[in-house]
Amino acid sequence: MTKVEIKKLCKTHNVNSISLWFTDVLGMLKSVSVSIKEINDVIENGKFFDGSSIEGFARIEESDLLLKPDLDTFIVLPFEIGDFKMGRLICDVYSPDGTSFASCPRGVLKENLRKIRQQGYKANCGPELEYFYFKEDEDQHKLIDRGKYFDMLGVDEGTILREKTASTLESIGIKCECTHHEVAPSAHEIGLKYTEALKMADQVMTYRFIVKAVAQQAGIHATFMPKPIGGIPGNGMHTHQSLFKGAKNVFYDKQDKYNLSEIAKSYAAGLLKYSREFTLVTNQWVNSYKRLVPGHEAPTYVAWGRANRSALIRVPTTRPGKAKSTRLEYRAPDPACNPYLAFAVMLGAGLQGIKEKLKIPRPTEDDIYHLSEEELSKRKISELPDNLFEAIQGAEQSKFLRDVLGKGLYEKLLENKHQEWDEYRVQVTDYETKRYLPIL
Repeated sequence: MTKVEIKKLCKTHNVNSISLWFTDVLGMLKSVSVSIKEINDVIENGKFFDGSSIEGFARIEESDLLLKPDLDTFIVLPFEIGDFKMGRLICDVYSPDGTSFASCPRGVLKENLRKIRQQGYKANCGPELEYFYFKEDEDQHKLIDRGKYFDMLGVDEGTILREKTASTLESIGIKCECTHHEVAPSAHEIGLKYTEALKMADQVMTYRFIVKAVAQQAGIHATFMPKPIGGIPGNGMHTHQSLFKGAKNVFYDKQDKYNLSEIAKSYAAGLLKYSREFTLVTNQWVNSYKRLVPGHEAPTYVAWGRANRSALIRVPTTRPGKAKSTRLEYRAPDPACNPYLAFAVMLGAGLQGIKEKLKIPRPTEDDIYHLSEEELSKRKISELPDNLFEAIQGAEQSKFLRDVLGKGLYEKLLENKHQEWDEYRVQVTDYETKRYLPIL
């Protein structure tokens, strides 16, 4: 888009301010709003802000940072603020000297996509973001339905909210392929149509904002917390990935049993090889590892298969003649990750697999959850990190992760995660109090 087109849209829709969006290292959405009168200056020169209080950004003595908007991300937000509407531009973060800021997650993804383009590829991603609806009642979150996978419960509250959200997303140009109830009660999903990786990361940030905003208007709380309730499946973000050269999907091979090319197999092998090293990025919270346990719809074993939903990587079935639909589904991420960094590490691992010409192991098509330790060892099937501390350890030993994220962001992420683990491990939980206090 151009400045002229943006100003015209603002006038047409009675926009009186523009929200400049960016994310911190953890993927939390940040914004600063400017008057429509300032739009010329912001588009041409950017907007300075204080980065010293943004997680993982800058120290006090070097706090000034610059937001530069990506004009192609302009939308009019589908909510009225009084008699007016607000526009939105997603920004990249720069240092005052005009160089890209090393700890900008969007900049990190852009740099990795530049490397992918150098190899002649275009990277597409298609995430499936799950979330829960809760009623807020006297500070306690309560489920709004008792539905299960694909249940149609009539015109209930969850269905109405989900369909309204999908309609809202479509109205701002985000294409939705399907919507449905998820496995757990009060859990829902809106499937996004795959697109180029940077655009999709922007859409994920917008998706999370819209899901929460639509729910909030109805007095409902929507959460992307990986495991909000014990004993039932949590929220996942299965991420479909493919590489194209022009209009050709280079993952497709008609002659292969799985319709996978050697490039696709090496890409998958790269994901498997580096998965333990980048799990800290795709599953970055203490709570993430309450989801990654056997038997609750989340993968814990580093393996792949075609129809195997207990494996880390699945090869979805496609209709005959649909070569462009050939893809790999990486099933570990949760929707509370930073999408810019999550896409960067997954695509980076796949590209590294191609560079190293890695060979993929034999597929595992039986339920891995029921394999014995002896059988797992025999098949050389390892496990993802069991908790945040194990993920930190895997990341600390990873040259791959440092290269993908860049030294500055890599170190700031580790610093933050060490702090989170230290705070968590000294907590006395309800489980401990109920189990031990009466008997010890």
